[in-house]
Amino acid sequence: MPDEIKPNPSQAPTHDAQLAAENIASGEEKAPSVDFEADYQAAQQLSVSEIDRTGEGEQAAQKATAPKQELREPQQTNTQAKPTGNPDDYVDMAKEVGGSKTEAVTNVSDDLVEKALEKGQPK
Repeated sequence: MPDEIKPNPSQAPTHDAQLAAENIASGEEKAPSVDFEADYQAAQQLSVSEIDRTGEGEQAAQKATAPKQELREPQQTNTQAKPTGNPDDYVDMAKEVGGSKTEAVTNVSDDLVEKALEKGQPK
């Protein structure tokens, strides 16, 4: 059952739409009719393609979305830092920080090295 469109010129979003609404209201143009049921039925027919009605549709979709390159399974790696209580490691680290040429200037005193050595001792 077709429905008749009754446009309102004051609600038209563009100038062309306003002119068309005024022409329809004055009778210069015929108002378009819309059969919502027929349009809905036609949309239902077009919403599924012919290939999707067969098993070929699923095969075509898998082929289209398959990766082009062979993918390997990701491997998980575990890294463990070995604990050390060697004070020489802290002394070397303090020397590296104090002797850096690209970093900000720092003063590494003997007291700072001693504190680093004390922190490196196992309790």
